[in-house]
Amino acid sequence: MNRVKPEQRIGRYEEKILAPYAMASAKTRGRVYPQAEHRIRTPFQRDRDRVIHSAAFRRLEYKTQVFVNHEGDHYRTRLTHTIEVAQISRTIARALGLNEDLAEAIALVHDLGHTPFGHSGEEVLNRLLADHGGFNHNHQSLRVVDYLERRYPEYPGLNLTYEVREGIAKHEIAVKPIRPDIFPPDQRPTLEASLVDLADAIAYNSHDVDDGLSSHLLDRMELETVPLWVDLRRRSEKLYPRLDAKHRRYSIVRMLVDRQVVDLVEQTEKNLHRNKIATCDDVRHCRHDLVSFSTPMSEMVAELKRFLLEKLYRHEHMREMAGQAEVVLETLFDRYLKKPELLHGKFKLRLGDEPVECIIRDFIAGMTDRYAYKMYERLA
Repeated sequence: MNRVKPEQRIGRYEEKILAPYAMASAKTRGRVYPQAEHRIRTPFQRDRDRVIHSAAFRRLEYKTQVFVNHEGDHYRTRLTHTIEVAQISRTIARALGLNEDLAEAIALVHDLGHTPFGHSGEEVLNRLLADHGGFNHNHQSLRVVDYLERRYPEYPGLNLTYEVREGIAKHEIAVKPIRPDIFPPDQRPTLEASLVDLADAIAYNSHDVDDGLSSHLLDRMELETVPLWVDLRRRSEKLYPRLDAKHRRYSIVRMLVDRQVVDLVEQTEKNLHRNKIATCDDVRHCRHDLVSFSTPMSEMVAELKRFLLEKLYRHEHMREMAGQAEVVLETLFDRYLKKPELLHGKFKLRLGDEPVECIIRDFIAGMTDRYAYKMYERLA
């Protein structure tokens, strides 16, 4: 009996389980620097592994999601958020017959370009770099994997596949196109990339509520104005009438994630059928949203987002944290701009070859919260 080679087994496995509109690994558009593929790992598995072993990925442990790292050991960090997005993405991909490895790789890579201090840090760098193209964390994530990571002797960056890099460039597709010369703005990314966008939203909406309640910045009674929360709270009380407050919160947050994921899968299946999507090319050229919530769920999620914006993200404590981030990053930017020789290692070696503002951008964006504070204390 002829033995089946590993690469043949992988191909047959994907043919058997993937939907026709999924992105099969055998159909990847490949890498910027051509490489022989691995015998037992698909290109997207290799991308996932390269991301996990990158320095930028490890630094996510000490980068802010909502609460600065030193505020507590139990709040989400940028790393734990990323892992949660990957888990939700795999669940959605499997339910829809999509490529789990591709979805996971995009989820794990999508926040590598985030600054210290979360979105507050991004806003500060965007303002400081207004005359040099501004700052966008998606653009920076692409820059990290294409250029800044240096782990291989043959090429700069991680040399990821086109589809993973496209997932970075077209994350939050409404923003200004990133590298339109490579990733045509008039084409949709893969379904795997699109689902990561909403998995990201599901993760941060649900878990920011959890952390907000845990920190007591959110008032449980004020959440009674959010219809989705009220519905799930009632369901939790019916199923588990004797839970204490902490376990009631856990129960509702789990339901919150589950309700959104199930709705997303069901609505996306309807969208694919309605638009007669049969291939990846159909996906790329469709003019309608394919991965989406139902209209009722979209409205409830929008209400939850409005609540979080008003009650958590604009909370006095958060504004104070944002003010601290502004002082730290403005000071660092100013010091390095006046004395570029203070830059470290590979960044210092780039002086004279690139605008100093762009080198400072890469240096500061890669910092963790605690390293930014350390440099601030040293240079202030």
